[in-house]
Amino acid sequence: MPTAPSKKLETFPNPRPGRPYEIAMECPEFTCLCPMTGQPDFATIRLRYVPAARCVELKSLKLYLWSYRSEGAFHEAVTNKICDDLVKALRPRWLEVVGDFSVRGGITTVVTARHGRRPA
Repeated sequence: MPTAPSKKLETFPNPRPGRPYEIAMECPEFTCLCPMTGQPDFATIRLRYVPAARCVELKSLKLYLWSYRSEGAFHEAVTNKICDDLVKALRPRWLEVVGDFSVRGGITTVVTARHGRRPA
């Protein structure tokens, strides 16, 4: 069966829920569409979080990020939506999503959305 984009984020139990540790992921191939022109916008999405009870499953994260390829979204909106969806799925102690968007019209954009307080 071919793999298809999906908005469903799968999770699994945190193997060390009593220890605050950080997980970092990077997706250098993120794309969405400019809602004004319909042209593709390219970005690197960086995700860092301190899990509580659940961790995100990587293939579902890949398919989730892939689902934005055909959607029009402003950089600010899509970065915050990714943050909101991950918070809903994971209920992490702390989470940060950085959308580092490639040059468009001579301007690069970096949007950072955070949830919670980062443990010391």
